[in-house]
Amino acid sequence: MRILLAEDDPLLGDGLRAGLRQQGFLVDWVRDGLAAEREIACGNHQAAVLDLGLPLKDGLDVLQSLRRQKINLPVLVLTARDAVPDRIKGLDLGADDYVVKPVDLFELGARLRSLVRRAHGHTQDLLTCGALQINLAARTVTLSGQPVTLSMREFDLLHVLMLNAQRVMSREQLEQQLYSWGYEVESNAVEVHIHHLRKKLQADLIQTVRGVGYTLVAAKDPLCGPVA
Repeated sequence: MRILLAEDDPLLGDGLRAGLRQQGFLVDWVRDGLAAEREIACGNHQAAVLDLGLPLKDGLDVLQSLRRQKINLPVLVLTARDAVPDRIKGLDLGADDYVVKPVDLFELGARLRSLVRRAHGHTQDLLTCGALQINLAARTVTLSGQPVTLSMREFDLLHVLMLNAQRVMSREQLEQQLYSWGYEVESNAVEVHIHHLRKKLQADLIQTVRGVGYTLVAAKDPLCGPVA
């Protein structure tokens, strides 16, 4: 899960990035409001953690600008501003969650997973597509009740495909969700991970739409897709 972290405090930002990475998140970190606004508008992230006291442009102004542009990326406000009017203003301007510093890193991770899955129509950490199940909190996968061992990148790729079940995802879209800044992506990386997933799962579960991309399906199974 690729997220954007907007935090100007270097020690706090480094700690947040390290803690979220340990939970399996891919974290891109910016240190001012203008950079946050620019990166969110690119559409490469599944959620954003937004501090309010950012230089160049205040976090509330960033949030208001994004919502005016109809950018619906889930945004979790993480701030030291704990007054009730500040919380009300942040939520009214379009924040999906509002957390006061300091925050437990595991709680922050859980809140981010919740925001992302709700944005895709899910209500639980357990995603289901036919006989395939993925537990986002435990980062485990089962097929017909049997555990499947995946690498970190294979798990992340399967997660993206399950969130977008029966929707075709291009290689470029998948790369944007799988790799944060600083990673050199080999031209066939997605294809290699798809190949490994097909060997570990049902061969026809991930289908290729020639010239377009890949889609996750569960033939004749109505459970494939968002589950309430």
